[in-house]
Amino acid sequence: MWNLPNLLTLLRIALIPVFVSVFYMSSEFSNIAAAAIFAFAAITDWIDGYVARKMGLATSFGEFLDPVADKLIVAVALIMLVEVHETLFIAIPAMIIIGREIVISALREWMSKVGSPNAVAVSFLGKIKTWAQMIAVVVLLVAEPGEKELVLLGYFAICVAAILTVWTMIGYLIQALPHLNDHLEK
Repeated sequence: MWNLPNLLTLLRIALIPVFVSVFYMSSEFSNIAAAAIFAFAAITDWIDGYVARKMGLATSFGEFLDPVADKLIVAVALIMLVEVHETLFIAIPAMIIIGREIVISALREWMSKVGSPNAVAVSFLGKIKTWAQMIAVVVLLVAEPGEKELVLLGYFAICVAAILTVWTMIGYLIQALPHLNDHLEK
């Protein structure tokens, strides 16, 4: 349990209160510092997965905790960004992303209970979705509401992330459908 990938995942969770504190500091560079912390956390996500696969250090604890850490830090960041940017271009994608994460987490839990834990395995497109979210959040953290070009880039990136979010959710639901039908008929 206490291997490098799991420690990196725990570090990502431990960085959440630091990230929030830095974000709300009244400093000229607090948004850049918060973006750097978030980007560092996103990089640890890639590193822990790479190390776990490459060195054979994957554990069931890590498989459970890694997506939880990702969902926590992204949800926290999205909530803060909705407050700062105060626009539907952030609020709607944030609701879609957070809502999807709840639905898919519940689906995975249920599939595990009915004996089909791998029916909703993470897809390559799901990994792209995660990185699209991470990039969008970093851009929006750096962008001050008055910086039009950067803000528009952030809006575009978060909308792309929301579209990928819906797309992957549909894919996961389709993957789970045969298993759901089997258990709903019983």
